[in-house]
Amino acid sequence: MNNWRHLFLTGEFAPRAHILSGLTLEQVSTRPTGAPHSIFEELWHAAEWQRLTLERDEAALERWEGGVQFPPRPAPEDEAVWQALVRSFLSDSERAVRLSQNEAWLESDETELSGFTWGNALECLVVHSAYHMGKIVLLRQLLGVWSPPPENAEAP
Repeated sequence: MNNWRHLFLTGEFAPRAHILSGLTLEQVSTRPTGAPHSIFEELWHAAEWQRLTLERDEAALERWEGGVQFPPRPAPEDEAVWQALVRSFLSDSERAVRLSQNEAWLESDETELSGFTWGNALECLVVHSAYHMGKIVLLRQLLGVWSPPPENAEAP
């Protein structure tokens, strides 16, 4: 088993593809009573942070930390925007898994924080993503549209 694949895509809880599948535009756009964000907003945030981290776009990361960290509206413009966001998140998760196969890269210290390796960055990223995936599962439960994946389900 590839530990990074397990952490980014398939393990510890429901496969990420399952968490993000079978949702209507209305469902991903709804903020249940008391919830600060919609499913769309949660995924947008997780996907954007993942992309910025993997690209090490330091200027964008600095703007992010001092600025808006969620999209301006709780809903995507249309189904195509939602599906593109799902594909982007899962694709960048796959990209993180591919990058993790290079042991020298994982141990390299190319981030701007001295002693903070790419392996450390991936550890932080996987925890951040898991947090937001858990929030999406809860939102689905509140909306009454969650069904656990079949046992031993794997992401495509």
